[in-house]
Amino acid sequence: MTTDETPNVAPSEALTPEPVELVTTDATHIETASEPLAPDEVEVVVSYRHKGKFRLLLEWVGIIVVALSAAFLIRLFVFQTFYIPSISMVPTLQVGDRIIVSKLSTELGGVHRGDVVVFQRPPAENCGGDAGPTSDLVKRVIGLPGDHITSRGNQIIINGKVLNQPWKHAPTLGNPIGSVYVPKGQYFMMGDNRPSSCDSRIWGTLPKKLIIGKVVLRIWPLSSFGRV
Repeated sequence: MTTDETPNVAPSEALTPEPVELVTTDATHIETASEPLAPDEVEVVVSYRHKGKFRLLLEWVGIIVVALSAAFLIRLFVFQTFYIPSISMVPTLQVGDRIIVSKLSTELGGVHRGDVVVFQRPPAENCGGDAGPTSDLVKRVIGLPGDHITSRGNQIIINGKVLNQPWKHAPTLGNPIGSVYVPKGQYFMMGDNRPSSCDSRIWGTLPKKLIIGKVVLRIWPLSSFGRV
């Protein structure tokens, strides 16, 4: 006789757990296994993914087109970079300098004495420099429309008065100016490195229509970064 009151349990009943019902606090239905998609549903999912990729591709193409168009318009109408290939503007600009030219500054603000401008090579220019026959040129504006220009020794005389030149330039003039009257709508151009500059002393005055813009900034080398 024993005092253990634990009831006898059949082996089959001890190993088989009773089913437990899952209860959620919301109305979400819990499924233990998802049913496979029908063929037509698979086609819809694949088509949606392809449309998403195509739409993303179109967006990137649009961004690139807008960016390139903006860069082209800015270069055409606002700013443009140039490379200095010769010594005609030393000491203001050195060979290898890279500059930014503002096209709107000459259109909206006009052209002033002392401005450094980039312009298309005039037809009469035939100095055979290292820039090549189709290159643009950079010089300083010395004479304005209506001016009478000549030289005396190393001095530039404009309308009977010695020109005040606060900018850096070679101390010697090199080729003399002679006696020049600047016509309406044209300018007398000179390089700051007077003895080594092929300019209006050689090929005459410059029509305004050939001026591309005013040099506003040197961006290279970084050690010389700043306004010109």
